[in-house]
Amino acid sequence: MSQKKKDKKMNKLAIFSGTAHPKLTKKICDSLKVKQAKAQVGRFSDGEVRVKIEENVRGKDVFVVQPTCSPVNENLMELLIMLDALRRASAYRITAVIPYFGYARQDRKDQPRVPITAKLVANLLTGAGANRVLTMDLHAGQVQGFFDIPLDNLYAIEVFLSYFKKKEFNDLVIVSPDVGGIKMARAYAKKFGASLAIVDKRRNSPEATEVMHILGEVKDKNVIMVDDIVATGSSLVEAAKALNKAGAKKIHAAITHGILSANAVEKITNSAIDSLVITDSIPLPTSKKSRKIKVASAGNLFAEAIKRTHFEKSISVLFDSIGR
Repeated sequence: MSQKKKDKKMNKLAIFSGTAHPKLTKKICDSLKVKQAKAQVGRFSDGEVRVKIEENVRGKDVFVVQPTCSPVNENLMELLIMLDALRRASAYRITAVIPYFGYARQDRKDQPRVPITAKLVANLLTGAGANRVLTMDLHAGQVQGFFDIPLDNLYAIEVFLSYFKKKEFNDLVIVSPDVGGIKMARAYAKKFGASLAIVDKRRNSPEATEVMHILGEVKDKNVIMVDDIVATGSSLVEAAKALNKAGAKKIHAAITHGILSANAVEKITNSAIDSLVITDSIPLPTSKKSRKIKVASAGNLFAEAIKRTHFEKSISVLFDSIGR
């Protein structure tokens, strides 16, 4: 494609932001060298979401960046209303860019009389006007099957690989903090060229866990624990405690989505973890900053995925090599 055609095609691209994470949207726009599209997103006096698209989007390829992080319901409702406004403004195609997809943890009926909220949110997004969804490290892969529209699930592995390569660790072991994360940890171990270990644990309650033993060799090794979500931090801290007891040298964690609810930051700061690296899929407020918590940006990853989607190119090159 000639440069002239590329420039003309880029003029049909519009990237909007909700109020959940404007900094990430700016990083994406800066990476793509495009101006962020204008929209008013606020509240009426009674708290209802008020949205007005402030430019012509008729026939444009539109992307709305909005993680459904805390306050989850506010941000989700804001996204739905923005999608509806863009559909009614005759956008050619609308992609919901959801770096962190909330409500994904309830993805099945694992006990009587509980909802499948991941499916409910999928229906809401489709009904509101989304033609595609772009997200990163879904909590459960089967959530993709809840959508009747295309969904692209990016992986943060390349973001963490770039970050940790600068550290030049030797004797590296990738650790899954629980049995459920083995597949993810194996992919990381392959990418990092490292060995693999697993923390076997028993869950005492939804908020508390008891570590049992470690499968694999971690003595005198540098450890990177990998997972998709860190919420209360209990599992991570208990796993780090067990790894420290087993003789690990340095204990790091690479977690895609830093929810960091309740007193998670305090737990992590006072734990055996040397550093916790999260992506900026969720904004990290000043109140949750710690000397141990580092942020690696996924802005370039999302920018590349948006660019490839807009130009109708495959984005599988962004995650094919992961081998999950």
